[in-house]
Amino acid sequence: MRYEMMFPDQIREAIDNNTPVVLALGVLEYHSEHMTPGVDTLLPVRALELLEKEMPLVIMPPFYYGAGTYAVAPPERNGGIHVDSAVLNSFARQLFYNLLRIGFRNINVFVHHQSENFANGMPTDLSFKLAARQEIFAFIENERGDGWWGDNSSASYYEDHAAGDDPFNWISILPFMSAEAQAQFPIDHAGEQETSLMMTFCMRLRWWERLRKGITSVTAFVSRARRTWRSCWTKTSCSSTRSIRAQ
Repeated sequence: MRYEMMFPDQIREAIDNNTPVVLALGVLEYHSEHMTPGVDTLLPVRALELLEKEMPLVIMPPFYYGAGTYAVAPPERNGGIHVDSAVLNSFARQLFYNLLRIGFRNINVFVHHQSENFANGMPTDLSFKLAARQEIFAFIENERGDGWWGDNSSASYYEDHAAGDDPFNWISILPFMSAEAQAQFPIDHAGEQETSLMMTFCMRLRWWERLRKGITSVTAFVSRARRTWRSCWTKTSCSSTRSIRAQ
């Protein structure tokens, strides 16, 4: 369900059932002349919409305003938007603070932008990863006070951690594509991989009408992407979203 359209009793039911709360986190970035700036956000948005048909989800409004950077192209007349990572961290802290206070304990944020080396991280996902840890620490310390980790009530912390049940799993920042999917279909920037995914997830963009009108100069390239899009879709669709913890 879309969070902004849920009634209070439905929110309470989602809390009681530990229903996964999901957020598509991305950027607005220039993706060549044959793509739109919302690629890196639209992909997880559409994947989560499809996944909701298979399992209960609370879908938060997507966040498009990540650290797009101007490494690919300047923003002038190209459309890219860049928000500094320090600002993102402040926003994410406020967001996570509120979600935890509401009562959610199964929060999952999905990132596609610059996720080809997710273990090391990039400004957008690192800002949210840090915010998640900061707010979980602050939330627990506010409830249990100093020394909570060393208290006898936390004696099972490491066993819980091994089982994936410690408080630091309340918020997870995850790549849109799993490492396995990336190994078979390496991430690119507006190349055949991203183009094929966008052709699958966002058919509403009327690709073929634009090609017929000669709006893009990359007709042959997009045609090559078309030949691989079904295979890419089968292997990558929601590949990392499968890691969402069950209810």
